Parts: sequence; C-alpha cells; structure tokens
Amino acid sequence: MYQLGCRDVSTYLLKLDKNDDARLQCEQNMTVSISRFFRDRKLWETLEKEILPVLVEKHREKITVWSVGCACGEEVYSLKILWDRLINFRTNVPELEIAATDMNPEYLQRAQVAIYPSSSLKEVPNHFRLIYFREKKSEKHYEIKTSLKKGIKWYAHHLRSDPLEAQFHLIFLRNNLLTYYQDKFKRSAFEKVMNCLAVGGFLIIGCHENLPFESQNLLSFSSLPYVFSKQA
Repeated sequence: MYQLGCRDVSTYLLKLDKNDDARLQCEQNMTVSISRFFRDRKLWETLEKEILPVLVEKHREKITVWSVGCACGEEVYSLKILWDRLINFRTNVPELEIAATDMNPEYLQRAQVAIYPSSSLKEVPNHFRLIYFREKKSEKHYEIKTSLKKGIKWYAHHLRSDPLEAQFHLIFLRNNLLTYYQDKFKRSAFEKVMNCLAVGGFLIIGCHENLPFESQNLLSFSSLPYVFSKQA
C-alpha cells in the first residue's frame, strides 16, 4: 500500500484492479512457502506402493508430472526420492519428467538451490536423510543430493492467466487454488488443470480440500479421499 501511495485498503484495491503489475506483486507476496518433505506420510506411502507402480506399468517410455504451486520444491524432491528408490528395485523404468511451477520466482530460485532448514526434514526417515541430503553444519541446513535435480523444469506460472498446453500422468494440486482461490475463480482454474491431466492419470489435492464440483471423470483411488484417477 505504501509503495503505491495508498492510505486505505479501498484505494489500494482500486489500484490493484487497474495495475496488473501491482496485482501480481500483491499475489506473490501472499503466496505460502512453508512446507516440508513427505508432508502427509500416508500419501507418500500410497504413491510408492500403488500409484507409481501403476504408472510404470502403463507408460514404458516416459512419465510426466506437474507440481502446481511447488513453492520451494519439497514436494518435487520428495517424489524424486521415491523415484530413485523405485529405479533401484526395478528394471526398464521409464524416464521421469517433472514440471514444477509457481507464481513466485523467488520460491523457484530457492527450489533450484535446494538448501533447506532442518524443520523441513522432520518427516524424512533417517536413512533417507543420510542418502539424499548433505548436512551443511555451519548453517544447520541440508542440501539435496545433486542427482535429484535432474529431470525437473522449473518455471513461473499463474493458473488464472497462463495457459499450459501439456498432458500429465500425475498432478499435485495440494493446498493451492482449492484453498486460496475465490469461488468465482476456482472452477475455471481447476478446469485448466483437469484439461492437462491425461486419461488414466492421477490427481492429488490437499488432504483437507474438496473438489470445486463433481466430475464423472474423476474417481476416488485407494483409501485416500483426496486422490483421484481420471477416466475417459
């Protein structure tokens, strides 16, 4: 408000309606970066034991994943850790390609640097920590294993305005538009995401979130009410 010379909220909101750059800056300031590796352990167990094996059997050449609102990358690297475990126990594993998007460029930069405080690793099993992280003792931080950074495309993306013409076999949409978007924007943004989910693919939303509308194409998968598979 101060930077735009506004003395009250009403004037500030009017400025945002007329100034696209100011509105984008406001939205970026309101984004949430707090996360941690393997948040919601039941989900990651389901991914490891049920979802990834199904995708590997269906797609022998490449599996594509979209992490929507990836923040500082904990979700993306959690998946890469599971994938690394999978290729150590299976043969003829397809290529994994991840699109990691967020509307805040600062978060994307942090994700690519991939250095995290110990609080982000509190749900990481000890043996995972030893294999996939390097402790930076002077800073009490941990750096992700360099090999896990391969196969990830990081770029800025806004669900309301930026089209994304791609098909993904797995989409993470956790604690994102279904929590923070107003109802009048939620449906159209969600439809854009659904258009990018391939038939037979999986959609994962936040464990406390609900779909903005019923869809005959989305069926619950496994015992988790926030994991869906897309039907034809």
